[in-house]
Amino acid sequence: MKADELKRLRDALGRLTANQRKLVLHELAHAQAIDEVADCIEKRLAARPMCPACNGEHVVRNGFANGLQRYKCRDCRITFNALTGTPLARLRYRDKWLDQAKVLDEGLSVRKAATRLGVHSTTAFRWRHRWLACPREAKAVHMAGVVEADETYQLLSYKGQPARLARQTQRAPRRRGGKAAKRGVSSEQVPILVMRNRSGETSDFVLPNTGKAALKAVLPQALADDSVLCSDGINHLHQAAVELAIEHQAINMSAGERIRGPWHVQNVNAYHSRLKTWLRRFNGISTHYLPNYLGWFRALDRNARLRVDAVSLLALAIGPGPSALNAN
Repeated sequence: MKADELKRLRDALGRLTANQRKLVLHELAHAQAIDEVADCIEKRLAARPMCPACNGEHVVRNGFANGLQRYKCRDCRITFNALTGTPLARLRYRDKWLDQAKVLDEGLSVRKAATRLGVHSTTAFRWRHRWLACPREAKAVHMAGVVEADETYQLLSYKGQPARLARQTQRAPRRRGGKAAKRGVSSEQVPILVMRNRSGETSDFVLPNTGKAALKAVLPQALADDSVLCSDGINHLHQAAVELAIEHQAINMSAGERIRGPWHVQNVNAYHSRLKTWLRRFNGISTHYLPNYLGWFRALDRNARLRVDAVSLLALAIGPGPSALNAN
């Protein structure tokens, strides 16, 4: 817009009615939301643009489309933008993405999220799990220091999957989460191993069972070579640690021991409590999507600890740029 056009626009603002001013403010807020989202997206490739197809660095700018910078790879000739190859590629209504970040931060149900965003519930559901594709993988690896470990359990659920429920079990559908037919640990419960060090780094794994083999498959991913594993004396976990040559300190909870010097599992147990309290709002979650919800809660817990805003969930949902992935 030219300077004289801007001046005429500013002069006209004083003649607007109250309703007209509201319309203008709405349009400005809409434009500002798009700009903020675009700025967050562009940061993914700002430092070092790389081709998502061939990882080539011979990349040039190639105009704009839909408010985003496009690039062209001189090696393989494809064109792309900062969203290409991310879970959010080709999603519409970019002006609502900041509100979607806030919805995730508040942990709203699908129906409440759909109402807040002004979209259909199927769109809200699809957005939720597209946005959680990256957070589900963003867990701590090779944690150093004292790493507390403990298991928690989530009820096996086929929520939203009636055909699969009919194929794999004879039971009737549960209502609003429901309860297991048997008390305690059984085949109706899905084990989740949570590991958390004293710095607040967290990693979790949905296990097929609590056997030694399942534990040996995940411990090396989460623990550094010089870390010390601390648990409440889970037998299979101790056996796995011994076979992997990991130092293991066990707290004898059955004998009333809670703390022995620096050894305890209070941090991971507190995390379990927060996780279970947060999950109750969903009245049961599908086991198929359980890793997504675990990643979602890890992101919320980390944001609360670091005191960052909900918009960080947008950057996490977009994922790191190709240069960051190659560096890792």
